[in-house]
Amino acid sequence: MKIRWILPFLIVLLSSNNAFAMHIADGIISLQWSLLWFALVIPFIFLGIGKIKKLSESELFFKPLIGLLTALVFIISVMPIPVPIVGTCSHPTGVAVSSIILGPFVSVIVSAVALLFQALFLAHGGLTTLGANIFSMGVVGSFTSYAIFRLCRKMGLGIILAGFLAGIMADWTTYAATSFQLASGLAKEGEMLSLLWKISLAFVPTQLPLGIIEGGITAGALLLLYKRRKDILLKMNVLQEEGK
Repeated sequence: MKIRWILPFLIVLLSSNNAFAMHIADGIISLQWSLLWFALVIPFIFLGIGKIKKLSESELFFKPLIGLLTALVFIISVMPIPVPIVGTCSHPTGVAVSSIILGPFVSVIVSAVALLFQALFLAHGGLTTLGANIFSMGVVGSFTSYAIFRLCRKMGLGIILAGFLAGIMADWTTYAATSFQLASGLAKEGEMLSLLWKISLAFVPTQLPLGIIEGGITAGALLLLYKRRKDILLKMNVLQEEGK
């Protein structure tokens, strides 16, 4: 790996002075719920690995592209804004870019690697809750943004607007999933809906604007690729119709 791809990781690692409980931290939800989220994530992990192996055989640029987008997701999702009370933080996700370009299953792997490094080296999120964090950001965020992008393209929207909407929904649905995970893991019997409502409201002041920002990041990344490396978008079927 060239040094320019290593530098972003080193900059973030060296500049991080405080360890916030980004994503869901260890001890926030019970072990039983943590194991359940791991079990739900495992099939997506295996399918994602299979996709990577298959695409890597036909496209030599695919693995370097995965590495680049993993670094992008790591950096974007490592900017935490603490949310009081709920034991977690708001942050962009970056998964809309990876899911649109690589596909949702590979995006799950990208998210898993980024989240693992954050948990190991930055204390952002936890190891016991890694499955929950992968599910909310990697699975929910990736598949939602991919579906929104493809739907918008079928409706005739350009890739910039489609990417913008996909980025917004990747962010907002990730935090909807996180709210559900926290409420289900913390609520006592009969208090699930009430706690879910309170946690969701706690995220609103930070996540509404962050979702719009993430939409802009996604649209900007696609615009840059469209201008500089349109061939990648064509090979990854992001511009399949125009390619034809």
